[in-house]
Amino acid sequence: MTGEQLIVFGVLAATLVLFVWNRWRYDLVALGALLACALTGVVPADEVFSGIGHPAVISVAAVLVLSRGLLNAGVVDSVARRLMQVGERPWAQVAALTGIVALSSGFMNNVGALALFMPVAIWMSRQSGRSPSYLLMPLAFGSLLGGTLTLIGTPPNLIIAGYRAEAGEAPFGMFAFLPVGAAVTVAGVLFIALLGWRLVPRRQEQEGNGDLFEISAYLTEVRVPESCKYAGRTLHALINAVEDEADVQVIALVRGDERQRMPSTYEVLREGDILLVEADSDSLKALLDVTGVELAANVDEQEDEAREEQEATEQAVEEEKARKSHKSRHGELTLAEAIVSPRSMLVGTSASGLDLRERHGVNVLAVARQGQRLRQRLGKIRFASGDILLLQAREDALQSSLNSLGCLPLASRGLSITTPRNVLLASAIFAITLATIAFGLVPAATALVTGALVMILVGLIPLGGIYESIDMPVIVLVAAMLPVGQALESSGGSQLIAEALLELGRSLPPAGTLALLMVAVMLISNVVNNAAAAVLAAPVAISLARGMDASVDPFLMAVAIGASCAFLTPIGHQSNTLVMAPGGYRFGDYWRLGLPLSILVVLCAVPAILWIWPL
Repeated sequence: MTGEQLIVFGVLAATLVLFVWNRWRYDLVALGALLACALTGVVPADEVFSGIGHPAVISVAAVLVLSRGLLNAGVVDSVARRLMQVGERPWAQVAALTGIVALSSGFMNNVGALALFMPVAIWMSRQSGRSPSYLLMPLAFGSLLGGTLTLIGTPPNLIIAGYRAEAGEAPFGMFAFLPVGAAVTVAGVLFIALLGWRLVPRRQEQEGNGDLFEISAYLTEVRVPESCKYAGRTLHALINAVEDEADVQVIALVRGDERQRMPSTYEVLREGDILLVEADSDSLKALLDVTGVELAANVDEQEDEAREEQEATEQAVEEEKARKSHKSRHGELTLAEAIVSPRSMLVGTSASGLDLRERHGVNVLAVARQGQRLRQRLGKIRFASGDILLLQAREDALQSSLNSLGCLPLASRGLSITTPRNVLLASAIFAITLATIAFGLVPAATALVTGALVMILVGLIPLGGIYESIDMPVIVLVAAMLPVGQALESSGGSQLIAEALLELGRSLPPAGTLALLMVAVMLISNVVNNAAAAVLAAPVAISLARGMDASVDPFLMAVAIGASCAFLTPIGHQSNTLVMAPGGYRFGDYWRLGLPLSILVVLCAVPAILWIWPL
């Protein structure tokens, strides 16, 4: 083993350990691996940052922008709306959700497809009185299966297509992955729908079809009496006075004939003001004792208005009636439930620390985690990925607030109304982009970037949302790992690994060697990002094919399938991570469904690969 090989293997071993440790984000780990190879001279100085301009990196970024355009236009919304009509039978719900998310994932970002359908799944489980856990893991696995269908279904496919070009062949086309991907996806979806969902653990059961957040018991009217020391002071001063002892949210302020919904914390209080507050009994007692405000006990016109406010708020919480908020006046307040995504700015922070009302125009009224409402003080809760928040915001600013916070709206009251013209326009742009790739008119990266640019120019993607739609950690990961993967090949490291696999599989038939490669990549993808797994395994696959004097195609296809099917852990793919908290899953729950599904994938994929792409 040469010095360069020792360096490359050492860097890769350290990188894999850091990926599994998960203390630092994977893009930083990948960048560190690249710099280590550069500083030791394994990667030439003029090639250190060559990965950023690689067609695979450009294609991944363009696909993410295209996915955002499809989401903004409501293309997938129009399909998701039909899912509300599948009934309450478990297998039907699982089949419909898993099938549609798999199909969507073939043409858009996996996580984007999951993010759209996950709120629908939670709504369906709540309506059926079941735990969301029985739907969310199948949904995540369906998004991974669907990624195997097309060139743009998942980053590993784009990476593998690039490696085929480096091996002296034409890159894989748009639908080159479809025959094998379809066999794997259909078999996987049928298994999950008919049997697999029964293997998913039920972490908690919802009681009937009631709301997750019942806030009516927490709403109380209080009045600022005469000679109250907080008359003439700001609302912020009132709330701050009990910050260490109580958890209080001011929903509205009534002053004479004027009603202010979600008043500013800088609003100056006056004698006689009535506040509608959300607080439990202990917090309410502390508010009364410390500040001197009093319960609004007498029934007068002001109290009638406050009570109307309370009734409107309670009505907004009711699932069937709250959808009527779409017909309310522009700028009125509404309640919405939203899920904290893994990339949200809220993760690890608290509502008080971010000053959400003043900076983002939202009130956090309640937080649920793993199906249960958290009873601790809202100001002290540190949000985690997967938390469900009950938010109060102005209706016209709700979507922009959720986007800036990185939260996904929970479709418990249906999906947003979309413009038919936008749906048709986005669909046409996307179809033309796919057609130019399929017929080989222009390279995939060029076609995808052109399609993304057209969507921006016609207004489907706002200028401010272009770069927000690109998952920069994934882009940095792929761009950093590509030169490292090339160093593995140029140093002869991939050849060493291939020779070891050949020796190990000497007594096996070619199908056995192919299965061995796929299983190895599948295991790696369960502990590292799937794009990184593809980058590391592709050079080995090419060396293995040459060592067997066989075509590189079946081995590259085996890597693509193996890298995309990370079903054993929650850290192998963002889709698995995203459903972990809402489903109440534990780390060890994934293998219960993931292991038999992984075996099924290998059993279906290997014969399909050898049939479509013979050795």
